[in-house]
Amino acid sequence: MSKNVLTTRHLLTALIVVFLWGMNFVVIKIGLKGIPPFLMGALRFMLVAFPAILFLPRPKVSFKLLAAYALTISLGQFAFLFSAMAVGMPAGLASLVLQAQAFFTVGLSAIVFGDKLRASNLIGMLVASAGLVLLGSASIPSMPGIANSASQVSLLGFALTICAALSWASGNVINKKIGPTAVLSLVSWSALIPIIPFLLLSLVFEGGDVIVHSLSNMSLPSALTIVYLAVAATLIGYTLWGRLLSSLPTHMVAPLTLMVPVIGLTAAWVLLGEALRPLQIIGALIVMCGLLINVFGARLLERARTLFTR
Repeated sequence: MSKNVLTTRHLLTALIVVFLWGMNFVVIKIGLKGIPPFLMGALRFMLVAFPAILFLPRPKVSFKLLAAYALTISLGQFAFLFSAMAVGMPAGLASLVLQAQAFFTVGLSAIVFGDKLRASNLIGMLVASAGLVLLGSASIPSMPGIANSASQVSLLGFALTICAALSWASGNVINKKIGPTAVLSLVSWSALIPIIPFLLLSLVFEGGDVIVHSLSNMSLPSALTIVYLAVAATLIGYTLWGRLLSSLPTHMVAPLTLMVPVIGLTAAWVLLGEALRPLQIIGALIVMCGLLINVFGARLLERARTLFTR
């Protein structure tokens, strides 16, 4: 079977991952009702690391790169994302705004590795930036159409989500520097590193009393949130995604993540009642257009040139 063929099995695997990652944001929002953000991060990565590291070999990666990966894609991304959603960032919009990581990744790769920026990348960034500006403007009380919205955006929540996207992109660049390695081992062993920083952040910003109360009065939904984030979204999601990346070209796999915000926005609307206002819908559509241009623009331009040169 050709490595360039997207089989039914590949498609089903991708759909499972996209569903797990799309639902991730609704689950986080529910979990934050009983667990503060930094404590949630610590518990998540405790469960990611244990007991997995007892059965998996340590990845053949230097401690410096392992730590850099953990502090960006794990600690940075989720400290910012959990905090953003705790201060009011809606689950659906968080799933969309976080996809800004695609543009940050392209930009950072150009700086670090000298990767060439294509016209489609720059156009996509500009289009998506316009959409993000619209979404960000929803945090300004004087803007029409956002009062009393279930999906009202706070300026702080929006800014923290952008920081989460930048952290994810930084982790992607470090992951590229690490090179091919066992994905599950990398994810599990790197999960050891953010646990203590998350606990310290929780102690400083959330307080010992809150930690004790949250742990001693943990509800079933809160416990299931931690299990979902650690097992479903992280261990299962990253493992299946790694298999896709190893069996198919990156350009065939990467676009599939565009479905994550579709699932996230839909799930947040159905389960949390986060109905988007007109201004937010326009901004969301513009961001999606920017993402599509970034992913597919170069190929569409190449096909157009081929047609006109015949």
